[in-house]
Order: sequence, then structure tokens, then C-alpha cells
Amino acid sequence: MRGHEVCYLKSLIRDVYPFFKEVFASLGLEEELWSNLLGPATIEGHSDIALPCHSLSSSLRKSPVDISEHIVSLFSDDILNIAKVSSKNGFVNVSATSSWIEEQISYIFADDRLGVKIDDSRTFAVDYSAPNVAKEMHVGHLRSTVIGDSIVRLLLFKGHTVYRENHIGDWGTPFGMLIEHLLDLGEDKAAKELGVGDLDSFYKQARSKFNSSADFASRSRNRVVLLQGGDKETLRLWKILVSESMRYFNDVYSILGVLLKDSDIKGESSYHDLLPIVIDRLTKTNILVNSNGADVVFPTKKWLNREGGEMPAIIRKKDGGYNYSATDLACIIDRIERLNCTDLVYVVGTPQKQHFEMIFDIALMAGFMSDKHNATHVNFGSVLNQNGKILKSREGNTIKLVDLLSESVSRAEAVIIDKNPNLSPDERSKVAKMIGIGAVKYADLSTERSKDYIFDWDKMLSLEGNTAPYLQYAHARICSIFSKSDIPPSSLSNPIFIIIDKEEELLAKRLLLFSNIIEDTIINYSPHRLCNYLHSLASSFASFYENCPVLKNEDEKIIKSRLALCDLTSRTLKLGLELLGIDSPEKM
Repeated sequence: MRGHEVCYLKSLIRDVYPFFKEVFASLGLEEELWSNLLGPATIEGHSDIALPCHSLSSSLRKSPVDISEHIVSLFSDDILNIAKVSSKNGFVNVSATSSWIEEQISYIFADDRLGVKIDDSRTFAVDYSAPNVAKEMHVGHLRSTVIGDSIVRLLLFKGHTVYRENHIGDWGTPFGMLIEHLLDLGEDKAAKELGVGDLDSFYKQARSKFNSSADFASRSRNRVVLLQGGDKETLRLWKILVSESMRYFNDVYSILGVLLKDSDIKGESSYHDLLPIVIDRLTKTNILVNSNGADVVFPTKKWLNREGGEMPAIIRKKDGGYNYSATDLACIIDRIERLNCTDLVYVVGTPQKQHFEMIFDIALMAGFMSDKHNATHVNFGSVLNQNGKILKSREGNTIKLVDLLSESVSRAEAVIIDKNPNLSPDERSKVAKMIGIGAVKYADLSTERSKDYIFDWDKMLSLEGNTAPYLQYAHARICSIFSKSDIPPSSLSNPIFIIIDKEEELLAKRLLLFSNIIEDTIINYSPHRLCNYLHSLASSFASFYENCPVLKNEDEKIIKSRLALCDLTSRTLKLGLELLGIDSPEKM
């Protein structure tokens, strides 16, 4: 099905709006004076939607309390088929009736998309992950990779065209020394060393030789000239470095469970031929100027250096080498003109905030993009240890991402053995990977991305609180309910919902919020909003399960209704976690 648009708050406002219109017409108030006041209640549980009357006092010459009470008295009884209306502290409060909720929940139960509509398609380029060739992927790459992956999944689910752009560092002066070190080792030995994932060691050896040997440094500089000049043999050696590094990166991506593939790689080298075009276009628009021998652009927005002088973006350095500002401008040209992108999304750390603001400004100045394009820097903070410092190993080195993931799976397996020792070794291994990888990703995604967060093994692997294991366990628990029932989910194709208890009602209302949360998450590129929603959904399910017997009930209609609520909760948790890139085990 193409999503029936059910955000129950929007639907409830739509359904009660004619009643409000009739009441305010009788009071002689123009629609523009009150229509924007009707919206979601600020406190869950008080009501679903509310209309504050404080701004109406001057028009109606009454106190907000008197106005709200008078408005409530004017509603026709027909509104009771949709909602209960009450007055409190100058607010008109509207709460959906059980029958109205039952009807809305039926819509999304029958919808494979759970009420999430497909958008008018736009074309996105999402720039994320971006490791460097011949350098280890470390914990610092985690945030860009998992945040970017979740954004891609959400955009695809909403029907957009998405280009995944893995902008790897595969060009520049360091490759002179890396190629020379490869030659010193021999191609076979170098490929083997890179192939087993010892990228850090390879890079450090090359750097050490560059710093200690004048001959090696001279050879390295000459090799850079050959590389940039397109020498065939040098390019062949360069490709060995890139391919062996990517083989290792792909192993990490596979463990992490992200969507990135070789076809998504767009390294710095991809834009090499576009760099002269960047210079040419900036020159023709008369915004490229020479400053102390370098070619620079002064953005429209003024940036000041430490001395208080206006700071430009350097496009080409004094020695004729292109700065990474030139590469990023080339990226914009390529993504807009070749891929026809309408939206450019850069999932890059907060320290690059000023750089991207300058680049976006220059791209508009030069006409590389226009007002119809959206360019967004999706910034994020750092991963910290318990002492609030950048997370490092005990030896003080940057933690390898593959080691971090491996340890998380190992720790998860210990949790599973303690929780469910009856799982077979194969089942335990599969579930341990789902929980271990999910725990690391969720700990990252559930933090408001612009903030730093503390990496805490005990917290992220806990079966309580806002964690992936808690949500995964809620999903597994629902699967176990059906395993004890003789009513399979497939038989609940057209259930009749019966909402009786308050816990049932709260669970139903939270299920109805899913589509709105997806919209909100995408608009703000903030996966933590979806995480917080899923946690609230799992929490309300726990209260429902504790207070509303599902299988132990004498009324078969209520059993089926509650099983249908369980099934819809399971589907929502599974889809929500899937959009975050996290698996949902059926056993734990």
C-alpha cells in the first residue's frame, strides 16, 4: 500500500476543525485569529490537541478561562463521536475517543508502510564515512558512517533518489611516500600487510621513513609529481593501495551492517579533472582573487581571523597545489550537474562547520548551485571516554573500529548466555552480532548528533533504559507471545480493535505517532528523535503487557485485538530499528 497518511494528531485536528470553525463563527471571530492556535498538546496525558485562549482575550473581552469554558459549551454533541472536549486553565483540551483511535489504528495496521506516506521524490547526495586510504578506520569514523547510513535509509524509505557518496581520501602528497614504501616492501608483501588490515602500521612506517630519510623523502616528492601527472606505472601502484584499503574498509562495513558498496566510492581523485574547471568558473564570475600568491575567494559572509582581518577560502595554494576547498567545490559541480541532485548532505564532524558554510556560500556566489538547491552540513560531536576525553586505547592510540565492534559482539554474547542459556551456539552467535553491533550503533544514534557522548559498555549493552538491547528484547518478547498462542500474526489480516484500558490507549496513540516521527527525523536529519520514539513505544508496550492480559482473557475478541496491537508494535519496532540500520532478533 502507498501509505495512508496517519499522524493521529494531524488527523484529529482535521476531523475536529469543522466543529471549531462553527463555534468561532458563532462568536464572530475570523478564522485567521484562531486557526493557527489549534495544535498538539504540550504535555502527554492531559489531552491530544489543545487551543490556548490567552491571545483571544483582547478580541472577546473575557479572561482566557472564561473564553475556554464558553467555547466548550458551544460544541454540538456530534463532536463526541470523535473526541471529548474540556476546559482547563484557559485551554480548550481535545482528547480522541476510543472509537476514533480504533478506526485510525485499523488504517495503519493494514498498511505495510505503517502510515508513512511517500514524498514527492527529490535527488540527494549524502556524503558520509570518508576514511583515508592506507589509514585505519577508527572510532571517529563511526559517527559519520552510522548517522549517514541511517539518513540514507530514511530518505530511501520516503521515496527519494539517494546517491551514497563515500568521499575517501585517496589523493594528495602523502601518496608519494605510501607508493615508495610499497615499492620498498615489494608489491606482494605490501598487499598482504594491507590486506590483513594493518593499515596504521603501513602508514606509520612510511611516515617514519619520510621523516628520517632524505633520500626517501626526495623519492616521495618525485612520486607525487608522477602521480599528479598521470604516470601509468605510478597510477597502477596507487590503485593497489586503494583496492587493498577498500577491501579492508568493506570488511568493516559488512560487520557494521551499512549500505556502502564499492560503487559508492567517490574519492578525491575522482574530482581531479574538475579542479581547473573550478578555477576557470571562479575567475569568470570575478570572485577569485590573488592574496599573497594564493588564489582565494572571500565569501559573502565575512569571516575574521585571529588578527581581525577578513578570512578567505584558499582555492589554490602558492605552490600551485589545490586546497581541499577546490575539491569540495568540484564535488558540488559534479553532484548538481552530473547527478542532478537537488539536495546535498554532508555528514561530517562539527569542526568543519565553518569550512562548509564558506563552501556553500561560494557555490552560491559562483552559480554552482542556486536557491532551489539545499546544502546541509549534518555535524556531529565526538566519542568520549568516562573521563570526558577523546576515546582512545589504553596505550593512548586511536581505537580501531573493527576492534571496537569485535569487543561489543563478544560482550553481547556474554549477556545472552546469562539471559538465555538455552539458545544453540549458532543462534547465540547470530543474536550476539545483532545485539553487539546494534548496541554500538544505537548508543551513537540515540545521542543528539551535535553533542559529544560518553562511550559506556555497561549502559549500551543494558537490557534496561534507552538502548538497542532493550528495544530488541521488546521485539523478541512479542515474538514469544505469538509462539505461545495458537493465533499467528498472519491470521490477523483485518482485526477489530477494542481499546478499553488506559495502557492500551497510550500504546495505540504512540503507534499512531510513527509517521510524524519519521517526518520529524528526516526534516532535522536527527536519528535520535526516532530512537527516543522507539524507546517510548517499547516502554508503553511494557506497561500494556503488564496491565492488559493478552492471552489470559475470556473474551476472544479482546485477545485478538490485543494480539493485533502486539503485532503492530512488533512491526513498528522492527521497521524503526531497520531505518536505523539495526537488526531485530526473534529470540534473546
